[in-house]
Amino acid sequence: MSEVLGSVWWLIVTLGVLITFHEFGHFVVARRCGVKVLRFSVGFGKALWSRFDRQGTQYVIAAIPLGGYVKMLDEREGEVAPAELDRAHNRKPVLQRIAIAAAGPAFNLLFALVAFWLVLMIGKPDYVPVVGEPTGLAAEAGFQPGDRILRIGDKPIETSTDTLETLAVRSVDAKPLAVTVRTAAGTEAVRTLALDRLTDSSDIEKSLPEIGLKLRAPVPPAIAAKVSSGLPAEAAGLEEGDRILAVNGVPVPDFAALGEIIQKQAAISPVLGFRIERNGSQLDLSVHATKQVVRSGEPPRWIVGIEPPDTHDALLRLGPIDAIPAAFAETWHRSADMLKLLGQMITGQASTKNISGIITIGQAANTSARMGLGWFVDFLAVVSLSLAVMNLLPIPILDGGHLVYYLIELVKGSPVSERTQVAGQYVGLMLLVALMGLAFYNDILRIAS
Repeated sequence: MSEVLGSVWWLIVTLGVLITFHEFGHFVVARRCGVKVLRFSVGFGKALWSRFDRQGTQYVIAAIPLGGYVKMLDEREGEVAPAELDRAHNRKPVLQRIAIAAAGPAFNLLFALVAFWLVLMIGKPDYVPVVGEPTGLAAEAGFQPGDRILRIGDKPIETSTDTLETLAVRSVDAKPLAVTVRTAAGTEAVRTLALDRLTDSSDIEKSLPEIGLKLRAPVPPAIAAKVSSGLPAEAAGLEEGDRILAVNGVPVPDFAALGEIIQKQAAISPVLGFRIERNGSQLDLSVHATKQVVRSGEPPRWIVGIEPPDTHDALLRLGPIDAIPAAFAETWHRSADMLKLLGQMITGQASTKNISGIITIGQAANTSARMGLGWFVDFLAVVSLSLAVMNLLPIPILDGGHLVYYLIELVKGSPVSERTQVAGQYVGLMLLVALMGLAFYNDILRIAS
């Protein structure tokens, strides 16, 4: 599957799962409160599939998978028969309406909690956080190749992903940051990153390269762990487990070198002479490399269709009981980081360039799906948390806006006027469109750069 098609497909899967769960929260609580649900829709626009249940609710899968909604019986949206007035949303006590509005984000939070619990049991293959060749602020702080990251601030670090995510969050603070390492000699040392000297701490994407804390991963041997169907290697007769010894007579020490050699030799002639070792014997094969776009936005590369062996050396995996408190802790920390970054963007400390749109989400979904089940479920959990946070923003068209109206109603004893609500809907729609436009603009800038 190509990069573009993969991104589109996994974006649809991601939004389909999370939006359905969000709307299911509204649906379940509305029915528990005695509200008649007219329509449960996943997506907008033309209905691709629909059916009615015994209670008259229409279930719809629509053509545009970028949202969803639950339409409830309400006098403000149409005439309601006298016999069904007690089932109208607007006739329900304000506390019940609060519960219905809060149910969507609450279900997203619940989904994230369960997903993190599953991830902790499945595990995410990762790398031990060992420094490679430090540059920038990391080099100035005295980091050395072979340093094993133990803690960043007071947070224990287990993997390379932990390191990068923690640095991303802390870079916005623009304060000196202590990093505890175990040196190649086995002693502990503290290196201090001068994050207060970042050129633009508000932009995380620019800060990480400037920090320069580059981590290394084990280099895989030049073994064909997988031979892709329909590509040149398979056609030439390469098999899984074959060790590549040389290409056009050039020795191949590891898989990283193999990629560079293929690019150089195929640029001269796409017909490559592979010397391989199979079951103790050496064979010579002729492989006709082909040029393809491997990643969107990058120039095409010569490929033969083999994948390296797995070299991940860090895997956190817990039992079902131990994973429960760990899942709560992960949900808490991730939520706190999101809220902190949101607050920093509101105050101007963090740049709005950190907002990602639908294109970036699709690319991340595709990447995580390729990395394995644990990574994809973790990605779903993070996006679910993001949906919960976004929907709780006090923007009238979102759940958070409705909650603000209901809280005002609790205080003043009567509903907010219909005129105010309509005006709020227009303002909320404009804010939401502006936010989506900004996110899309950021996506385009990332691709262009």
